[in-house]
Amino acid sequence: MSIWALSDLHLAVSNPSKDMSVFGPDWENYMEKIKDRWLSTIKPEDLVLIPGDICWAMTLEESKADLDWIDKLPGTKLILKGNHDYWWASNNKMKAALPPSIHFIYNNVFNWNGVTIGGSRLWDTKEYNFSSAIEYKENPREKKTAYDPAADEKIFQKELERLKLSLQQLDPKATFRIALTHYPPIGADLASSSVSAILEEFKIDVCIFGHLHSLKKGSLPFGTKNGVRYVFASCDYLDFKPVLIQ
Repeated sequence: MSIWALSDLHLAVSNPSKDMSVFGPDWENYMEKIKDRWLSTIKPEDLVLIPGDICWAMTLEESKADLDWIDKLPGTKLILKGNHDYWWASNNKMKAALPPSIHFIYNNVFNWNGVTIGGSRLWDTKEYNFSSAIEYKENPREKKTAYDPAADEKIFQKELERLKLSLQQLDPKATFRIALTHYPPIGADLASSSVSAILEEFKIDVCIFGHLHSLKKGSLPFGTKNGVRYVFASCDYLDFKPVLIQ
């Protein structure tokens, strides 16, 4: 049994108008790439971690087509809410709607074969940025909004509390401890951050995240800092192939 990760699938089964191929040749036929590379890598007994931006659906009902697409792929799947997962609903509604192979993290934990997993979405923070690693491309869908650093900081602080709430529930008997975040928890230079301090406090072995796109290949290797291994798993950065965690 292995654990894999692949973030930011941005599936458009339910909403074809949001197909990601508009963002350039790297995204052409991306759903076929995800499926093919998943099938060649993942076994039914494996666990696949998907930390955010699952699909472009706008409601939980609409997301069924995308979630069923994931459900048909092998493995147990664990998802986390990303900033584009507008369809995400209350925990009770999620439990009732998700296909049998898909579980989720939101103010809770997931335990699997001696592994315990928690996390939270996080948000933008002024503690670090990745502008030097990004090859900026025009986003034809981007809606220009006024930047409000105070609002971002408020959301970020709330997400830190949500992260603590989840990690407090980790199984103390587990042999491996994983945190999922959608936004990066630390800068590429691995300088200490508010999030890294929390991960170290809860003795996390691996933190997996995504969110960033249009990156220069090899520009964000991340690595291990104070016992925590940081794994960047955005699917376009990984050429749509799941990365092995354990």
